[in-house]
Amino acid sequence: MEWEVVVVDNNSSDQTRAIADYFCLQNPHFVYLFEPQQGLSYARNAGIRKARGEIIAFTDDDDIVEPDWVWRMNSVLQSGKCIGAGGRIIAVWPKPLPRWLCTDDPDTMGAFGELNLSAEPGPLARPPYGGNMAFRREAFAKYGGFRVDLGRSGTNLQGREDVEFANRLLAAGERLWYEPRAIVRAAVPASRMEAGYVMRWWYWYGRSEVAELGPPAATRSVQGVPLYLFHRLVRWSLQWMISLKPATRFSCRRKVWYITGTIVACYQGRRSRRVPGSAIADHAAQHSVQTPPQAGNPR
Repeated sequence: MEWEVVVVDNNSSDQTRAIADYFCLQNPHFVYLFEPQQGLSYARNAGIRKARGEIIAFTDDDDIVEPDWVWRMNSVLQSGKCIGAGGRIIAVWPKPLPRWLCTDDPDTMGAFGELNLSAEPGPLARPPYGGNMAFRREAFAKYGGFRVDLGRSGTNLQGREDVEFANRLLAAGERLWYEPRAIVRAAVPASRMEAGYVMRWWYWYGRSEVAELGPPAATRSVQGVPLYLFHRLVRWSLQWMISLKPATRFSCRRKVWYITGTIVACYQGRRSRRVPGSAIADHAAQHSVQTPPQAGNPR
C-alpha cells in the first residue's frame, strides 16, 4: 500500500517547519505544506488539494495513531461500502482525574475529543471527530470541503467543521462507517483538565452550533434570542448553585456556558444581519476545494 503524510503548517511560529523538513528529507513519504490563512478549515482544505491519493485521512498534531491506523482506514474505504469512516479516539490523561470529570458522560468527554461508540464496527449514523476520520476523495469533489467560517482559528475554540461536513454527507444519503480498531490516542494537556477550559469549550460549542445551523427556532424572541433560552439559563444556573455532588454541579455549569454561547451567537447574528449591505455568504463557494478525482493508492 502506498501512502504519504501531508503536514500542513497553518502559519505556526514554532519549529514546525524545521521538524517537518527533517522528516521530509529522511522519508519521501512526508510532504510539507505551508498554509498562511489562519484557521483549521483552511489548513484541512489546503491539505486536501495537496494530497495525491484517492483516500484522505485526518488526524491532529497532538494525536498518536496506532501502527495499523492507515491500513484499517484504507481497508474500510476500499471495500466500497461507504464514502467516509471514523475511528475510536481514546483520551490519554497526564494526571489523575478531578472529581468533577466523569468519563462516562459523552457530553463531558466531547471537550477532550474522545469518541468510543462501540466495540464492534458498523454503519455510522452520526459524525466522526476530526482527529480520526477518513473520506474518499470523491466526497470532496462532490460535496466541497470544510466550511471556513467554522473550525478553530488562533485561540478561539470554535469548531463543528468536521461535524458539519459529515452531516452534509449523511443528509445526501451517503454512508459512513465506524471502525473501532482504527485507534487514535489523544494526549490531553494538563491545562485542559481544568474546569475553566471545559466551560470555554462548551461556550464556543454553543456559538459554533448557531454558526452551522442558524439560530434555534422560536415563536418569541428578544433581540434575536429565543425567549426560552433565558428561561433555561436561569433554571440551570439555579440548579448549579444548589447541587451538592461535584459531577452534577459541573454538568449544570456546563449547560450554563453552552446556553450562554448560544445566546451570544444569536444576538450577534441578528446584529450582523442588520448591517447595511451585509449578505449571507454562499457556503458552497466558501468550502469548495476544487479537487478533481485522481487515480492511485490511498494517501
